[in-house]
Amino acid sequence: MTEIGEPQRQENGLSNEDWTVILGTIRDRRCTPFLGAGVNYGILPLAAQIANEWAIAEGYPMMSRDDLSSVAQFLSVKFQSGIFPKAEIVRRLAREPRPDFSLADDDRLVCLRALAKLPLPVYITTNYDELMEEALRFTSPSKRPRREFCRWHPLLKSLPSAYDSTYEPDEINPLVYHLHGIERYPNSLVLTEDDYLDFLVNVSRSQKLIPPRIQAALTSASLLFVGYRLKDINFRVIHRGLVESMDRGQRELGVTVQITPPDGHSGDPKEAQDFLNKYFIALNVRVYWGTASQFAEDLQSRWENYRK
Repeated sequence: MTEIGEPQRQENGLSNEDWTVILGTIRDRRCTPFLGAGVNYGILPLAAQIANEWAIAEGYPMMSRDDLSSVAQFLSVKFQSGIFPKAEIVRRLAREPRPDFSLADDDRLVCLRALAKLPLPVYITTNYDELMEEALRFTSPSKRPRREFCRWHPLLKSLPSAYDSTYEPDEINPLVYHLHGIERYPNSLVLTEDDYLDFLVNVSRSQKLIPPRIQAALTSASLLFVGYRLKDINFRVIHRGLVESMDRGQRELGVTVQITPPDGHSGDPKEAQDFLNKYFIALNVRVYWGTASQFAEDLQSRWENYRK
């Protein structure tokens, strides 16, 4: 039974009050989508698929064959080259045909299109591809997106930057910030277990590695985590190693999209959902139970009605 004054949550887990807050931050340009691999579902292979392919081909000897960072670490040791698995994943992704954003009936693009239609200045992603930039250009022809990536180790500092003395991201000139690197620069990728450790250590030692505008997008906005699972290493690194390490005094309500029933649950899925709801509430994050596409369609419909 809902107590008096307690928000009535819908089947997807969000209350009308939650939606009001989220839509208000979008209206005020204080919302930051945080994009994981799930937004590209059906377009690019997921990490577990690539990890399994590599594990079989290269004789990976451990149990965690669906853990891409672990299998990539194995390849870097086997071939005595930290760049080898990064070059391999770039080649693997290049084999996949990129979608045609001019085709309105391609259901795989629902999530990217819905996010691209929002009037937001900054998008953050841990994906290596540039599909979000393409979605912004094709879905909203007036937009001129720029891309940038985290310079998490010294060898990246000399690479070309989207920033200049006059650029400030806005809804017409949005910035897509690749937190874990971008495929056009393989040495920028955060991929192996060592990469994730080095990334965390370097960023924690010097938060200047994250541009001030991106820090503001993390600490003074509502964060929409779309395309992640709780057990993803990307998700854990973001939550515990980056977002929680920064000042969150001005942060708005956040949302994470999670599949029902929860990933990796055993026993009663309802109890697993209740546990995860409590876990995220402590972080001022609400859980939307559903797929990335379901959330995107819901968000787009509500946003169109809200702005009328």
